[in-house]
Amino acid sequence: MTIISTEADMSASRILPEINVSTLMTLMFAGALATVAFDLFGQALSPALGFAKLAPVGLAKGTLSAIFGAAPKGMGELLHYATGMLAYPLGWFLIARPVWQAIMPRLHWLVPAVVYGVALWVFALYGVAHFVAGMKPFLGFTGITWVALVGHVLFAVVAAWVTETRKVR
Repeated sequence: MTIISTEADMSASRILPEINVSTLMTLMFAGALATVAFDLFGQALSPALGFAKLAPVGLAKGTLSAIFGAAPKGMGELLHYATGMLAYPLGWFLIARPVWQAIMPRLHWLVPAVVYGVALWVFALYGVAHFVAGMKPFLGFTGITWVALVGHVLFAVVAAWVTETRKVR
């Protein structure tokens, strides 16, 4: 039996990359390394330098409480690590990276990674913190806002570095 593909079906398969076990493992490694960099910067280095300390687990707990009325013990941590290890790397691989490669494929990966980090920051501090958890937009543009910006950009750069140096396709 022959399956006839339309041009639209074929172009969709060229746009979205295939995710196999090797790719998924690489994305999870990228997410794990990027999450360690994010947490190390936001919870240790930034306060040691006199800047704000990030509380991503607190935001995750607040989000869960806003959605479900309560955050069961350990679920804030689980949401933070699942987001860092899986959701955000998948966002890079399935959304940001294909857009970058479709629009400016010769541009070095660092530039779209920084843009993706800014997009993550907007998503986390405006989309999630404000619209879902009910906090001030961008947490009121206090010191934590700017530490979060640097942290999300650092996250995206580390995750993109792993995927791009490992030649994940």
